[in-house]
Amino acid sequence: MSFTEAVFKVVEVSGCPFYKKGDEFKVSGNALLLHHNKGSKFISTAIIDLPSQRRECRTLIAELTKMLIEHERVDRIPDSIISCGECHSEIRLEHKKGSTIALVEDIKQHSADVQTIASLLSNFSIFRTLDEASLKDFVSLLRLRKYAPEEYIINKGEPGKNLYIILSGLVNVMDEEGISITKLRSGEVFGEMSLISGDPVGASIRVIEATTVLYIRGQDFLKVLNRFPSLQMYFARLLSRRLAKSNVMIAKEFSSGMTGTLSQMPPVELFQTLNYNLKTGTLKLNLSKGPATMLFRNGTIVQAKYGRRIGKPAFFAMLAEKKGRFQFIPGLAEKEMEMPELGMFMELLMEGLRKLDEKIDA
Repeated sequence: MSFTEAVFKVVEVSGCPFYKKGDEFKVSGNALLLHHNKGSKFISTAIIDLPSQRRECRTLIAELTKMLIEHERVDRIPDSIISCGECHSEIRLEHKKGSTIALVEDIKQHSADVQTIASLLSNFSIFRTLDEASLKDFVSLLRLRKYAPEEYIINKGEPGKNLYIILSGLVNVMDEEGISITKLRSGEVFGEMSLISGDPVGASIRVIEATTVLYIRGQDFLKVLNRFPSLQMYFARLLSRRLAKSNVMIAKEFSSGMTGTLSQMPPVELFQTLNYNLKTGTLKLNLSKGPATMLFRNGTIVQAKYGRRIGKPAFFAMLAEKKGRFQFIPGLAEKEMEMPELGMFMELLMEGLRKLDEKIDA
């Protein structure tokens, strides 16, 4: 994982007892003003790496921190030159944007501010799945953005870009006709469905009240799930609840058998629906490389075949398909009911999606 840091380099020095020309200061972190029902909190996570084997000048550190507070994030600090001359000497630093550094290990060294943010976020349901150490790591991966009323955070049909967590405010979830589906408030998340399935965003999110969100970039999302296994269960339950609401009629039809196309119901959604509804039976698919079958017992996968692939490789290959037809036939033979599970469903799903993500990146 990486994030942006600001690098300030000493370009002129006259009489400074601490620093020499060419020394570099690296600044990272955020300056957040968080609004919630108990009032407002201002939190600064300024992290300043001093030049190696140099003493600290608190006046200069204050100047660098002031710049972060003024611009809220290091990636917003413009190219600039700052001066410090409080001790009757003169030092000038030049800032150039665009450097990236490893994230978690550096921020771990500055635990006080991270602990403050972690404590504030620990009341949100998504973060209750993490222990204290993992929560501190997770906090360091987040970015913050503010939206005004009537702004759209995401639009239906767009590719999924980020997972969003609402810190404060109120947003409206709307269908393609602008009709409200539901409203989301502080602590709730959105954007995960399209990131997991790879499909376009299924609904628009419009701001009702001024809203502040934390977000994780889409390219980092699956890596985050693999890094924090407890989040896999959180999103498994979240996806299951949302699929249950959006596919009530589909779930009923599965009890007597069902046919459909993957363009209507992509593999991720299809497999997740069978898993959530604890279905037992055979899923038959006609895909680009020929027929495929998958056996479900009480929602768990006990067998997968696709062409010459058997087991996990077959499951992963099916997951990548975007066109084809499927039919679900309830019931399994006695021997099939005794087959061992292919693996925990959510772990299989996340491993398959990670493989797809790596293949796309390659």
